[in-house]
Amino acid sequence: MKSDRLLSIMLLLQTHGQLPAGALAERMEVSVRTIMRDIEALSAAGVPVYTTRGPHGGIALLPGFRTDVTGLTADEARALFVLLAGRAHADLGLGQAIGSALRKIMAALPAPHRPDADLTSRRILIDPARWRGRPSRPGADLAVLQQAVFTDRRLRLRYRHGRDSRVRSYTLDPYGLVSKADVWYLVADHRGEPKLFRADRTVSATVLDQPAQRRDGLELTDVWDTLRRRIDDIPAPVCVTVGVRREVLARFLRIHEADLAPDAPVPDAQRPADEADSSDPERQLADPERELVELRFRSLGAAEALLMFGADAEVLAPDELRQALARKAAEAATLYARQP
Repeated sequence: MKSDRLLSIMLLLQTHGQLPAGALAERMEVSVRTIMRDIEALSAAGVPVYTTRGPHGGIALLPGFRTDVTGLTADEARALFVLLAGRAHADLGLGQAIGSALRKIMAALPAPHRPDADLTSRRILIDPARWRGRPSRPGADLAVLQQAVFTDRRLRLRYRHGRDSRVRSYTLDPYGLVSKADVWYLVADHRGEPKLFRADRTVSATVLDQPAQRRDGLELTDVWDTLRRRIDDIPAPVCVTVGVRREVLARFLRIHEADLAPDAPVPDAQRPADEADSSDPERQLADPERELVELRFRSLGAAEALLMFGADAEVLAPDELRQALARKAAEAATLYARQP
């Protein structure tokens, strides 16, 4: 709608100062001609907006002009009050600030929208922390990471790697911080290559006087998406077939939800054993008390986590994983057979 676009233009100019008409048109996904008509409409409505010509020209608001949020729609007002639970704001030292900001926004909202926004804040909660997950410990260095991010400075980091516990030193060009599942990550370039660092593995961090040398045209969301895909997209997954006892099937599916094969049917943990799927011969097991589950793992080592279910989950394929689990089970049996 045009009214939404006019408000968006005002907020962009208020946030970024002068912007070229082409930049506004790209952000609004309209033509430059449409933007110029919108600017005329804003001026006619009394908004102190002006244009300057030349290579360094653009569109801007007169200094000191501020708009309020009374142009928010009902859905936009409700969206502002769907907040993350947990420690994300507190970790950044913004725990009190977020509450104060929301109170100010509530006071500035159009009166008809306030009840819905208040109800949303009391009825909708997003908690990214995993059940029984070990809480991350961002530590005092999270403040140092913030300082580097917000001052656009390089960062000297001593970091303990999870795979071998070795401490290594890096000089980084940070893009920003990401909180995922209640764990803080630093997104940065190391020698021009994107890297991801868990904040709770930071041994020490020092902000350098040198400006950060980020790659042109890239923002935090771009680099984060690249790094996230490296983790989420498995180029050559290990395909694993498991026979799971129905008594633990629901728990098994919860724990390995992220490992489920994308094209395989998901077993129904509530279905009685005598109603097992007989339409596909390949899904039938000799033991009617078990269900076949198809999984995908990044490596055989990652798939060894299936051993936690003991005899309740039998790996049927691949054979090399069966052999690896057999060796580990034998080693554990030998260890616990002798007296401590």
